[in-house]
Amino acid sequence: MRKVISKDGTPIAFDQSGQGPAIILVAGATATRLAEASLAATLAAHFTVFAYDRRGRGDSGDTAPYAVEREVEDIDALINEAGGSAFVFGHSSGAVLALEAARLLPTRITKLAVYEPPFIIDDSRPPVPQDYVEHLNELIAAGRRGEAVEYFMTDAILVPAEMIAQMRQSPMWPGLEEVAPTIPYDGAIMGDTMSGNPSTLRKWAAVTVPTLVMDGTVFFGREESHEFLRHGAQELANILPDAQRRTLEGQDHGAADEVLAPALKGFFIGL
Repeated sequence: MRKVISKDGTPIAFDQSGQGPAIILVAGATATRLAEASLAATLAAHFTVFAYDRRGRGDSGDTAPYAVEREVEDIDALINEAGGSAFVFGHSSGAVLALEAARLLPTRITKLAVYEPPFIIDDSRPPVPQDYVEHLNELIAAGRRGEAVEYFMTDAILVPAEMIAQMRQSPMWPGLEEVAPTIPYDGAIMGDTMSGNPSTLRKWAAVTVPTLVMDGTVFFGREESHEFLRHGAQELANILPDAQRRTLEGQDHGAADEVLAPALKGFFIGL
């Protein structure tokens, strides 16, 4: 594990592995760099892989007040470490952060791949509550981290209540509570793109780098609940000036490494 210092002085922890062109992995909500370790190991045969802890998680620091631009600066610091340019892959809300980085750092990201940015652009699923981020911050401020995680799971991800009860008893739950203060960060990254309005994606029309937009076919084991992700991915691909669209058959919101890695290699370096 190494650290790089972001523009505002925040230390950002990362693991570097492999050889080849640089690729930065941007995780989604609640995930630390450890969640990217398996994918990083698979990609390391062809890339120099940077898997990092987003600010406020794992071994990275945090500096108030939060702003999405600070997370883009974190990615920029990693690109500096990589030599000045890099490929970027983002998953879920991390995909949206990666899109924003490509918009704000247009000469630094050479190609971009995103998997299932959780946009809600129509009535294929309910929008998140208008006060979603505000309520998360209230729960965190009150020390109710477990309730914040549950609110995120139920209202943003639509995890069934019976699954939440099982998750609360699992070994993973304490880790989720530990990173709970960063869940509002992902809400800020998503902004109004989970409101049911497709026009909220149009700011990324400025992203001109070649981009691969991917999704799977199931969401929490159900094909019918995946529809909103497919619609959002297609709308994004329509908006981006230089986009390819690909569906990974049989894959859930966490695509298997043996399916995802070849798709990334094929897009980034043609293998």
